[in-house]
Amino acid sequence: MRHARPEDLDAVEGLLGELREIADLKERKRGNFTRKSKAFLHFHADPDGMFADVREGSDFVRYRVSTRNEQRSFARRVRALVQDGRRTSS
Repeated sequence: MRHARPEDLDAVEGLLGELREIADLKERKRGNFTRKSKAFLHFHADPDGMFADVREGSDFVRYRVSTRNEQRSFARRVRALVQDGRRTSS
């Protein structure tokens, strides 16, 4: 599994657009997001599809994001993580 290249990210552009709208996330480089200046989310490409790693606590958890349904589910998960993080840091 390798980090996603620009041409790989084209397949998840809709998801990237959704992630860009989430407050508290900053896209430092296409497909690489930080939150509170810490690495938070990035993508991988594999013959089995596209995957996203997102920080959950101190670890990264990998999610498959090849289909539109997987992407919608992942976007919901990311929004929940950001929202939970706001509650715990207040």
